[in-house]
Amino acid sequence: MVEQIQKQKPEMREERMVRILSKDIEGNMQVYAGLAKIKGISWSLSNAICTILKIDKTKKIGSLTNEEIEKISKFGKNPEIPIFLKNRRKDFESGDDKHLIGTDLELRKEFDIKRLKKIRSYRGLRHASGLPLRGQRTRSNFRRNRAKGSGIKKKSAPVKKEFIK
Repeated sequence: MVEQIQKQKPEMREERMVRILSKDIEGNMQVYAGLAKIKGISWSLSNAICTILKIDKTKKIGSLTNEEIEKISKFGKNPEIPIFLKNRRKDFESGDDKHLIGTDLELRKEFDIKRLKKIRSYRGLRHASGLPLRGQRTRSNFRRNRAKGSGIKKKSAPVKKEFIK
């Protein structure tokens, strides 16, 4: 009976939620895929984290020890990776190469868009009007809420006429 309970403990542990870099990740996911769920960590960076910290990619996140989780979170906050893997190269304010994760990344992106709108650049104007900014054609795509507008008309149902006798 005691042996059955001990065998079940690792399985139950894998089902728990693990919090890494202020993101809850399901315990039954593999480390490689689970790290990619964190905003700011791509698949390539997740691979780099697993290789540099010597963690098995196929290992379940729920079976990670507290020391491994600490190593991952420390490395995620200040990653020592090549420049081409960083998501904020030549930062506008400081000129440094940075890698931002989570809410820092979201805030920085929001501030960048506000700055573009404030200086009234082309990209800022396109952001403000909700249109694509990288040269895509807009004749047939980017019609999110424009179905009611011109160009698309639905046929109305035919009206039945009743004759009075």
